[in-house]
Amino acid sequence: MAETSSTGALVPSVKPEPKWGAEAVTLSVTQAAGGEGATVAGEVWGVGVEPDKDLLCPICMQIIKDAFLTACGHTFCYMCIVTHLNNKSDCPCCGQYLTTNQLYPNFLLNKLLKKQSARQIAKHASPTEHLRLALQQGFEVSVKELDNILSLLQEKKRKTEQEEAETNMQILLDFLLCLKKQKLDELNEVQSDLRYIKEDINSVERHRIELYHAKERYSVKLRMLADDPMAPKVRSSSLDKHNTGFIAGTRAVQGGTCSNSSQGKKIDTKVQGNSQGYQRKDGLSGSDPQNAISQSGLAVARKRRVHAQQFNDLQEYYLQMRRQGACQSKNQDERDVNGLSREGYHAGLEDFQSVLTTFTRYSRLRVIAELRHGDLFHSANIVSSIEFDRDDELFATAGVSRRIKVFEFSTVVNEPADVHLPVVEMQTRSKLSCLSWNKSIKNHIASSDYEGIVTVWDVSTRQSVMEYDEHEKRAWSVDFSPTDPSLLVSGSDDCKVKIWCTKQEASVLNIDMKANICCVKYNPGSSIYVAVGSADHHIHYYDLRNTSAPVHIFSGHRKAVSYVKFLSSNELASASTDSTLRLWDVKEHCPVRTYRGHTNEKNFVGLTVNNEYIACGSETNEVFVYHKAISKPAAWHKFGCSDMDDTDDDAGSYFISAVCWKRDSPTILTANSQGTIKVLVLAA
Repeated sequence: MAETSSTGALVPSVKPEPKWGAEAVTLSVTQAAGGEGATVAGEVWGVGVEPDKDLLCPICMQIIKDAFLTACGHTFCYMCIVTHLNNKSDCPCCGQYLTTNQLYPNFLLNKLLKKQSARQIAKHASPTEHLRLALQQGFEVSVKELDNILSLLQEKKRKTEQEEAETNMQILLDFLLCLKKQKLDELNEVQSDLRYIKEDINSVERHRIELYHAKERYSVKLRMLADDPMAPKVRSSSLDKHNTGFIAGTRAVQGGTCSNSSQGKKIDTKVQGNSQGYQRKDGLSGSDPQNAISQSGLAVARKRRVHAQQFNDLQEYYLQMRRQGACQSKNQDERDVNGLSREGYHAGLEDFQSVLTTFTRYSRLRVIAELRHGDLFHSANIVSSIEFDRDDELFATAGVSRRIKVFEFSTVVNEPADVHLPVVEMQTRSKLSCLSWNKSIKNHIASSDYEGIVTVWDVSTRQSVMEYDEHEKRAWSVDFSPTDPSLLVSGSDDCKVKIWCTKQEASVLNIDMKANICCVKYNPGSSIYVAVGSADHHIHYYDLRNTSAPVHIFSGHRKAVSYVKFLSSNELASASTDSTLRLWDVKEHCPVRTYRGHTNEKNFVGLTVNNEYIACGSETNEVFVYHKAISKPAAWHKFGCSDMDDTDDDAGSYFISAVCWKRDSPTILTANSQGTIKVLVLAA
C-alpha cells in the first residue's frame, strides 16, 4: 500500500532519495541550514543571494526550520511533516509508510545550521556589526587600542554631523530659493494685473467723462432747440439721434456738436465750465468725479449683484481675458463695438465688458406662460424632449405618452388658458426619447424612440416621411444636420452612431463604439463633425470623413455624458450625471470651464444653449441658467412655486426633464416629469 500511495496536494514536488554516508551528512547539514525559515533566508544568505534548492523543505518550499529526519532518510520542517502526517501516513518524498513515531530530531544538524547561519550573517555584516560581534564575544582589546578606536569614532561622528548639517542647509536653501522664485513670479503676475487694472480704470474713467460731456452737450442743445420755435424738424432729428445713437461714440458726439458755428462754441464753453465746476465740487467733497453721475435703481442692483454673488468668478474671467489680450499684437487695430470708438481700450477689456453687461442684465427667471402637457393624474406625463422649429414659431414636445404634440408659441404666450390644445398631434408606437426639427425644411421633424426606431415626420401631413429601423436597442438621441437638410445622426444603447440620409432607406454611415450612446449633435458650422456623448464618461468628437478614430476624446466627466450642445462652431457644452456641466473648445481640444449648482445623478434633465447662456434642469425640480463665463448659476426657477397659480406642494418628487432656448431671445421652454410646461424669461 505504501508503495503505491501517491502524493497529494500537500506535496509540491518529489525529491530523489539521497545517498547514505558522507554525502547524506552533507545533505542533511545543508538541508538543516535553513532552520530560521523563509523570513531569515535573506538575512542568512544575503540580499539578492538565493539559497540552494536543496535547502528547501519539500513541503513548504522554504528553508528548513527545526529539522526532523524520517526513518526513510528525508528531512523536513517539523511543523510541515507533522501537519502532513495528520492527513496522510506516508512520506511526501518517497511515499513509504510513515507516522509521527518515526520522526527524529537531528540535533547535530541544527547545531551545524546555527553555526552556518552565524557565518553567513558575519559574511554579509557591516564593519560596525563585526566590531560589535567581536566585542560581544569577548575579544580582548587594550585600553590604548580602545582610545584610538574612540578617537576615530569621534572624528568620524564630527565629520558625519558636518556633512549632514551641510546637506540639511543645502536642502533648506534650495527650498527657500524655490519659494522665492515662486513668490516673485506671483508678485510679477500681481503687478502685471495691477498695471492692467490701472490702465483699464483710466480708460473707463476717460470714456465715462466723455459720455458725461456728450450728455451735457445734448441736453443744452435740446434746450436750445426747444426754445427755438422755427426749428421743429431739427428738433425732431436731434431727438431721434439722441434716442437711437446716444452712445454712438465720442467721435460721432464731437462731430455733431455744431463745431462750425459760434453758437456751438458758446455751448462747448458753457459745457466745459459746467464740467469743471462739476469736477471741483466732487473734489471738494472728496468723492470720485464720475460717482456724481446719477445711478438708477437698476444700475445699483446690477452693481450689488456683481459684488454679492459672482465677484471672484468675474475677477478670474477679467484677468484671463486681460492677460490673453496683452499677449496679442500691440499693432492690432482697435475694434468698434456698436459704433463706439474705443481708443485706449486694451485687448480683452471690451470682451469682459460685454460679458459683464450681459451677465448683470438678468438675475432671475420669470414665468410668462404655462400649459399642462397631459392628465395631471396620469403617470405617463414625462416630457423627454421639447424643441422649437426653424422659425421659432412652433414648438414640439414628446415623451413617454407616445405622442408628438406641436404647439403655436404665440398662442401659448398671448392667450392664457387652463389647457392649450396642440395644433398638430401625431401618434407613435413607442415612447419617445428625442426630437429634432429640420433646420431648413420647416415641416420636417425627426424623432427617436425606445424601440430604436428613427422617424422623420411631415408635420403638415402628420405622416412619417422615412422610418429607419437599424438600431438594436433604445435610440436616445437624434439630430438633423444644420447645413445639409437631408442628413441626420442618431445614437443608441446598442453602442452605435448612425448617419442617415432622407434620400436613402438605409444608414449611410455607422460608427461602432464600445459604450452606450446617450447623445449626438452636429457641429453647427459643418455637417462633417459630430459630437457623441457616451456612458464611458467621455465625449467623442468625430470627423465623418474618417471614423476609424475620433478627432479628439474630451475627458473630465466622472459619469455618463447625457447631453452635448454647441454654443458656436468652436464651443461645446456637455451635461453629465455627475451634477456638472462643462464647456469645451473643440478647436483647441481643451476644457474651458466647469459649472456646478444643479443636481443631476440619475435622470436626463435637459440641456440647452444660446450664444451666451447655458440652461439645464435639476433633480430638485428647478431650472438653472449659467452664463458661459461664470461657473455658478446666474438665475434659477423652482417648479411648484406660486407663479401662475402653481401651488403643487409635492413638487420635490419631480425633476426637470427637458429645456429649450428660443433663438436670440431670453426665453426658455421648460418641462418637468409631472408634464408641466412653463415658458420662462430671463428678467432683471
